[in-house]
Amino acid sequence: MEYTLMHKNIQVVELVISEHSGQIDKTGAVHAPPHLPIGTTISSGKKKGELERGFLNDWWRGRSIPASRDGIDDALQNIGVSTPAHLLEKCYGLSLSDHYWICPKDSGLRWEDVSFFTNDFSKDMGELLFGHEPDDPDRVSLMSPDNTSDGWLRKKWIIAGGKRYLMKGGSGDYSQEPYNEVIASAIMRRLGINHIPYTLTTESEKPYSLCETFATPEIELIPAYRVIESMKKLNQDSYVTHLLRCCDALGIAGVAPAVDKMLTVDYIIANEDRHFNNFGFVRNAETLEWLGFAPIYDSGTSLWYNTMHVGRPVKSKPFKKSHAEQISLVADLGWFDVDALQGIDEVVREVLAEADDIDAPRRDAIAKLVLGRAEQIGRKAQGALLEGPTD
Repeated sequence: MEYTLMHKNIQVVELVISEHSGQIDKTGAVHAPPHLPIGTTISSGKKKGELERGFLNDWWRGRSIPASRDGIDDALQNIGVSTPAHLLEKCYGLSLSDHYWICPKDSGLRWEDVSFFTNDFSKDMGELLFGHEPDDPDRVSLMSPDNTSDGWLRKKWIIAGGKRYLMKGGSGDYSQEPYNEVIASAIMRRLGINHIPYTLTTESEKPYSLCETFATPEIELIPAYRVIESMKKLNQDSYVTHLLRCCDALGIAGVAPAVDKMLTVDYIIANEDRHFNNFGFVRNAETLEWLGFAPIYDSGTSLWYNTMHVGRPVKSKPFKKSHAEQISLVADLGWFDVDALQGIDEVVREVLAEADDIDAPRRDAIAKLVLGRAEQIGRKAQGALLEGPTD
């Protein structure tokens, strides 16, 4: 089917999407090169700046629900859709993170008609992903931002009080991720780090984290993955150097200090999954002005969430495989105030006490480790060698 890729009301490029695969089969005229998704053009050589269909397809695939999502297979079976990629056309590729969408050829649709930021959306897909029947099983609407939500945990978008919130569940024996999000929020609030606040909620007696989208009708999120794809990585560059080089080329300011803070928090909470798609940058979708590092979000896969062996060495991302190595990348800790984290162990205990599946010994072990790792950062900030866990 023929579409125009839009950036709000700006026509960007003509597309043909395969009914069979759900992928982009063909691209046509490019109307607004500066508005092409970041990382979809050739970065060097004679064709520098030209749209590459393979890169655009990588971006398009990245908008769909991953096949690893909890509950996706049952949901697809219920609606007779073969793959998550086919869900994208059902909602015009719209999301609550950015302002791109596909407009059917000659439909006359405008951004104001379809945007999930200002229009209601169906909750049917969210209910299906949560294992529930929609209100009217015979009339399921797939006009929903749930079709473009990333990640493997069960999640759905809701509207409450006119605001858009993401509900996200937990996994394994402890369902600990929602509680970890609240703990990470408390740590960052005390340290004055720009972040997305998370609260707890329940549905069908299961815990979920709840956060409001920080994208707006004007401001959008560009994941770090798209930024590192904007230039070819030099062999001699580390990924952190490559990221900073890409940001400099794009004109994104203040990145290094923000990365320092993110890696510091990730050390304190032993975050195992800070990959390049769960941090990023914000910009104005119309002017393309970069506004800087996005508020930190998605910190739930931390605090030994999926193991009974609290304190065991865990892997880190995105720059180094161990937290001891990754924290060494932090160039400046002059901002770190360890006194602001006094009593954070009690906060950890209080939050985890709300979890039915987390007993007192586990709560206590996690609380002590959080405080201990914060104190290690405090000693490092004062110039002492980092001691303690070497994970």
